[in-house]
Amino acid sequence: MEIQNSVNKDIQEIFRLYKIATDFQKSKFIVHWPEFELNLVQTEINENRQWKILIDGKIACVWATTFNDPQIWEERNDDPAVYIHRIAVNPEFRGQNLVQQIAEWAKLYALSNEKRFVRMDTVGENTGLINYYTKCGFDFLGLLKLQNTEGLPAHYNNAIVSLFQIEV
Repeated sequence: MEIQNSVNKDIQEIFRLYKIATDFQKSKFIVHWPEFELNLVQTEINENRQWKILIDGKIACVWATTFNDPQIWEERNDDPAVYIHRIAVNPEFRGQNLVQQIAEWAKLYALSNEKRFVRMDTVGENTGLINYYTKCGFDFLGLLKLQNTEGLPAHYNNAIVSLFQIEV
């Protein structure tokens, strides 16, 4: 297993994994990811904020990071944190604890960037995801009704989010 920054040649696979994740969300939940803009992913790649796990040369999982997330984390955004977004797992690699691997990597990544927290959110109160993320090492901080969602992807509009954090 190897963690690397995604590159432009990965874009087609990233969007394939997003579609698989969205289709799964549609089958299980009311809220699901919208179709993300190509320029969002290209910007993340150019800024070295789009990541992948490679297993045997295949992309097993992708996610994005940022060092601020003010619309979701509000006043807590002032804390030194790395924020994880849009984890999408290749179905061929499900059941291999990849989110736990991301959490372990993110703790080291946070420390190397002088951050105290690894944070993540998910839309809604999905008890299955809450339990899963806590098993992966995140503390569940509770629910938050978002106040300002202008410019955020559509699934955040008028949303309540579950907040998660690891202190490093």
